Amino acid sequence: MKKNDGKQIPQRVVSRLAMYFRVLTQLDASGIERISSRELGEMMSITPSQIRQDLSYFGEFGQQGYGYKVRFLHEEISKILGLKEKHSMILIGVGNLGRAIASYTNFRNRGFYLVAAFDVREEIIGKRFSDLIIKPMDELAQYLDENHVDIGILTVPASQAQEIADCLVEKDIKGIWNFAPVKLVVPEDVVVEHVHISDSLYSLSFRLREQDS
Repeated sequence: MKKNDGKQIPQRVVSRLAMYFRVLTQLDASGIERISSRELGEMMSITPSQIRQDLSYFGEFGQQGYGYKVRFLHEEISKILGLKEKHSMILIGVGNLGRAIASYTNFRNRGFYLVAAFDVREEIIGKRFSDLIIKPMDELAQYLDENHVDIGILTVPASQAQEIADCLVEKDIKGIWNFAPVKLVVPEDVVVEHVHISDSLYSLSFRLREQDS
């Protein structure tokens, strides 16, 4: 993500923006109208100065001695994250993980629309899942020629991920959400978000071990 002046925003700041948005969503739903950076920081285990520094990348959102208007800040972060736009997505790999992702209904509420799903297994091709008919992989290239897609979701084995990513890049897909346990090589103008579920589990295991020691 870049500021209006073209400077790159650190990824850790972008990650915290998503956390702010999630917490503000809960606060707004609870009817809370105003919150200070100290209170917000306590909820997220982040210092108030860190919150102010993160938000300063994008403008001024609060008032000294007053704090932040919850709904206003929620709306502004939504715009910064691009959640006011609509994004079309395709799912490649309709196994257990792919099905779990496709079943998450909140994506649509945030403007992310799953428009097609692909798999190589003959026994599920043609079957309906999450309002979609699962298509064969050999139709992927043609589908991308005929339809606009913003994001490709990869829930495939590591051995297949790079080849599929190459196809997506060739068809001008600019966003890849990669759940395959491999780092993809893509051009600089293609954004890849790598999700390593096992890393999170290993971190949890370490923290549990730390508590027991």
